[in-house]
Amino acid sequence: MTHPDLLVGMENPDDAGVYRINDDLALILTLDFFTPVVDEPYLFGQIAVANALSDVYAMGGRPVLAMNIICFPQDGDISILKDILKGGFDKMSEAGVLLIGGHSVDDREIKYGLSVTGTVHPRKILANRGSRPGDRLVLTKPLGTGVVATAVKADMASRQAQEKVIRSMNTLNRVPAEIMEGFAVHACTDITGFGLLGHACEMIENTAAGIVVYASRVPVFEEALEYAGMGLIPGGAYRNEKFRQTLVDTEGEIDDDRMKLMFDPQTSGGLLISLEAGEAEKLLAELHAHGIAEAAIIGEITEEHPGRIVIKP
Repeated sequence: MTHPDLLVGMENPDDAGVYRINDDLALILTLDFFTPVVDEPYLFGQIAVANALSDVYAMGGRPVLAMNIICFPQDGDISILKDILKGGFDKMSEAGVLLIGGHSVDDREIKYGLSVTGTVHPRKILANRGSRPGDRLVLTKPLGTGVVATAVKADMASRQAQEKVIRSMNTLNRVPAEIMEGFAVHACTDITGFGLLGHACEMIENTAAGIVVYASRVPVFEEALEYAGMGLIPGGAYRNEKFRQTLVDTEGEIDDDRMKLMFDPQTSGGLLISLEAGEAEKLLAELHAHGIAEAAIIGEITEEHPGRIVIKP
């Protein structure tokens, strides 16, 4: 579908859609929900909301309104449902988002998430396209949530690893989004189900730009590296690798376990931000000053190998 006021639609695989209301206001629209990724219902509710709101932050906007989407068995324990919704409500309150309704479905498999409306100035929209040669890529959260979740299911994850990953998934991307408002960002996306390399491919596929990623600079959960070495890889990582491997090359010695984490499907992952080299260093300093200690410059945009990603040590 096309329309003069549909600024971002389905023509590109972006994080959300954007519709212009007037010269100074556009709406960001997105929807996301999924099955539980943790055992604790309250934490699941929080993580699901943080994940759904992330699409708005990645587009350079601010989430304003939300509607619950919940699938729950009619004969299920109502206290579990209450805890999921309470966790979601508390995370929306933290984000300054108003819950205005929702919809529930009788389903044997629990699912929860949000339909979200955000706002952005029409000239300040951030898409996942727009990177320029010479840009640096900043990643704000470590990788490995999918691998650790797989280890949890196998009852092989340490309590420390679980706590680290839950804390990361539970953290809004609000702070880095607000910080990057003060910088000339050229492109941005959040890292979720397609993994780091899958979402990075979307940034440069069929364009004149390429990407170099330095594997050793990519922040990861150390426990996830250990579990990957034990073969605890989620099926989604293999699907991501199969789908995108034709666009990804390697140079030099790349640790196979670290490579697997770059295809690992993330839940409520960080932002991947593209901006000029000097600006990237300043942004990184600001992120670190605001407690986002794991943020790192992981690569750069290049004119070489357009439409492809090269992984270097």
